[in-house]
Amino acid sequence: MVKTVLLWWNHPLRFWMAKFGQVLLLSLFLFLAIKRRTPLLASARAELLWAVPLGLGLVMLANMPRRRAAERPRRSRVRWGLLVLCGVGLACVITPEVQYHQARHRVLTGNEAQLERLGQHLVVGYEDFDAVKTLVQKRAIGGIFISHRNLPQGSIEPLAEQISALQAIRQEQNLPPLWVATDQEGGVVSRLSPPLTHLPPLAEVIDAAPATEQPQRVQAYGHTHGQELADLGINLNFAPVVDLNKGIVNPDDKLSVIYRRAISADKTVVAAVAQDYCTVLLSHGVHCTLKHFPGLGRLDADTHLTSAYLDTPVAELAQDDWLPFQQVMQTEGTVTMLGHPILTAVDEHHPVSFSEAVVQGILRQQWQYDGILITDDFCMGAVFDSQDGATGAAIKALNAGVDLVLISYDGDLYYPVMAALMQAEQGDRLSQDRLAASRDRLKRVLSLDAAA
Repeated sequence: MVKTVLLWWNHPLRFWMAKFGQVLLLSLFLFLAIKRRTPLLASARAELLWAVPLGLGLVMLANMPRRRAAERPRRSRVRWGLLVLCGVGLACVITPEVQYHQARHRVLTGNEAQLERLGQHLVVGYEDFDAVKTLVQKRAIGGIFISHRNLPQGSIEPLAEQISALQAIRQEQNLPPLWVATDQEGGVVSRLSPPLTHLPPLAEVIDAAPATEQPQRVQAYGHTHGQELADLGINLNFAPVVDLNKGIVNPDDKLSVIYRRAISADKTVVAAVAQDYCTVLLSHGVHCTLKHFPGLGRLDADTHLTSAYLDTPVAELAQDDWLPFQQVMQTEGTVTMLGHPILTAVDEHHPVSFSEAVVQGILRQQWQYDGILITDDFCMGAVFDSQDGATGAAIKALNAGVDLVLISYDGDLYYPVMAALMQAEQGDRLSQDRLAASRDRLKRVLSLDAAA
């Protein structure tokens, strides 16, 4: 038995099998090192910060030169090759980490006037209350995004106290209230249920009622959302979904699932329901959000993960998908969310959320819309992995006339985005005219809230 083990230990095949296993592990570690700062890995980022270097270190240790008889040149080259790759992997961990902390330092030590001027255009999700409180104290953000991760043990009282404390800071600073946003659509997207009431999707509400009773059912639905959100301190709800239900079901789409969230396939029904819902919500001091312009109902791809192309002619969209947007956007205080598909008939190179051709050419100029435009989450793959990245996209979004950039899933992304905006302004790459017009829009809407 001992002789067999010794023979295997010295067998040439053992060396190559061990190296093959190390290559597989090294490939995994390199992938995680490169992707560690991507939003999709945000929940595991802290663990990866020590796990990846530890794994790379073990591979390096296994390949360190040994003091013994000269090794065969081929084996030696393999060892050194693996050591070099381990070094590359460590650089892939360290470099983004250093860049992130540099951006964070630039923001936290930045000029207060500039932080206030640019920060009012950013709505940020968070897990660490102390960190977001610091940003509020520095006037560096315009709003926060709330979800289930902000509900410790499912209790609503601590969250209400946190929101109240942040708004008190804003009041002391003589600034407008923060936007406090959430995703409480009903159905599969109900970020605060429980403890808030879990309602079915609006589609089920209207399908279960005779046509004559639908408005009353929708209004009751809106009252439940409006009252509960207002009591908590939330003043912006990312609902209703006014994308038309085109019946597209993609098994690979696990996140957008518009067919489960849309109100109806009928544009007239969607417009009427959305109008009733928004009117009631606004009566509670909570702004509704029409989403996701230009409409996601026709898409097969999921913009959470990848780029998506909307190839429908503008004339067809104007007669169908855009009707609910155009009708309800006229209501004072209504917010419109810009999605991330590429509207190929208008701009083949940029998602709608930061396309000047769409924002200025269609919404601001053709439609003469002077309300608030907010982007969908910039942590999504369609933006983060785009040629502009989240930082370049934020600059283009504000230059296009967008009012609020949403960074909800991965709050860490705020720092490089804000640092990029600061640098762009210093380099005269931000349109001061567009920023001034946006400030006027934000001030007008938030002053209505303060008066109420």
